Amino acid sequence: MDFSEFNIQRLFGQEAAESEEIERLREYYLKNKIYSKVIVDLPLRIVVGHKGIGKSALFKIGMDDERNNGRLTFIIKPDDISGIGGKDDDFLSLITRWKIGINEIIANKIINYFGLYNEDSNLIQKALGAGVTLLDLLGDTIKIKDKIDLSRINSDLKIKAINNFLSTNKVSIYIDDLDRGWKGRSEDIQRISALLNAVRDISSENKGIYFRVNLRSDVYFLSRTSDESTDKTEGSVIWFDWSNHEIFALLIKRVATFNGQYGLSDKQLISKKQTELMSYLNNIIEEKFTGNGKWSNAPMHKILMSLIRRRPRDLVKLLTLAARQAQDDESIIIKTEHLKKILDEYSQGRLQDTINEFVSELPDVERLILGMKPAKRQKNTLVNYNYSTSSLLEKIKSIEQQGIFKGANKKTLTTKELAAFLYKIGFITARKILPDGTIDRKFFEQNRYLSSKFADFGYDWEVHPAYRWALQPDNIYDLIDSID
Repeated sequence: MDFSEFNIQRLFGQEAAESEEIERLREYYLKNKIYSKVIVDLPLRIVVGHKGIGKSALFKIGMDDERNNGRLTFIIKPDDISGIGGKDDDFLSLITRWKIGINEIIANKIINYFGLYNEDSNLIQKALGAGVTLLDLLGDTIKIKDKIDLSRINSDLKIKAINNFLSTNKVSIYIDDLDRGWKGRSEDIQRISALLNAVRDISSENKGIYFRVNLRSDVYFLSRTSDESTDKTEGSVIWFDWSNHEIFALLIKRVATFNGQYGLSDKQLISKKQTELMSYLNNIIEEKFTGNGKWSNAPMHKILMSLIRRRPRDLVKLLTLAARQAQDDESIIIKTEHLKKILDEYSQGRLQDTINEFVSELPDVERLILGMKPAKRQKNTLVNYNYSTSSLLEKIKSIEQQGIFKGANKKTLTTKELAAFLYKIGFITARKILPDGTIDRKFFEQNRYLSSKFADFGYDWEVHPAYRWALQPDNIYDLIDSID
């Protein structure tokens, strides 16, 4: 393999889905079980997940699929709604302003799409202000089909979408990237809560409008725990989660399509064993890890899966860095030595990502995470990063001696709340050794209440391997030997 920058990007994909060409994204996107739960004709779907888990990619593919099927589909970005809402002590009036604002945005997008933007310029504002529902307004405005000159439209898909809307009155609205500029302030929380209430009301009043909203997990968590009205939308929440096996199958689909192999379906890929899937990577990466320690001679796919946090972006970043190292060494394949060389950089990046993502929820998150670095007397042990519940709480108490931790709401967090926070952000995972010797690991998305009160569920805890080199950059080889 020639690991040029162009080939690396085409091979492993862009880190951010919005930067990926839709044709390439469509080739390699793997639709897991979450996709059909989101892209469905239900009034409101709220997709919640960590940064880098693929929410925007799902939206981009969903929009493309719906448009190809003739559905009128629009996306609302932060720029569209920047002028709606602000500081407002009256929450109900804030919801009303959001409803009017979003209705106007949708109406204007549809009117412009139909080419009627020069007609009835004041109709939308007057009618919506008088309480007319959105689809009734649009139906009255576009009820005379002769007003639309389809002969001037040179897109078959656009004609199909217009005819579909005129006959069904259905439209899909995607609201993406709402965490841009998120600071976790009370006004930010109120703004998100008002928006969720507004879209729920609009979808209830207008049968045929389907909202898909994308929220980062920390944004949803603060909103959900700060505003009791969000319990009305809880039934519409879809927690976005991947299994490591699905992520590995996604990697294989990217590599296979890069090499011109398009025959395998998503179900076929997911049903294959990882040892079978590994054959697709023969010209990309070594089959076995050739280093020392516990990883010696281990299948390379197990190494890769151990280093990612169940987020496709992690695997893209890991392999991109390793491929660049292979290119620097003039190698035609990614070798064990290339992975070793980039573990520090990869780990530092994941640590910084986590700090950036959750600093709005816990302003002092960096001190908490860096405080989990093993003490000097522990450096040569193999259990630095594994904790029982009691030893984890003791470790956190030692960090608290340097100062208490307060959340975004200025409330002091207890030791158990800090432990639950570390689990929620994925810094630690729950683990239990089963009778047959295998390790059962649980992530927050799988069992969101496993550590809600940090009771004894029979699980121990471990710092995720993705962070360990950032905490101990001077101890690379011992760290490799310490990871199960």
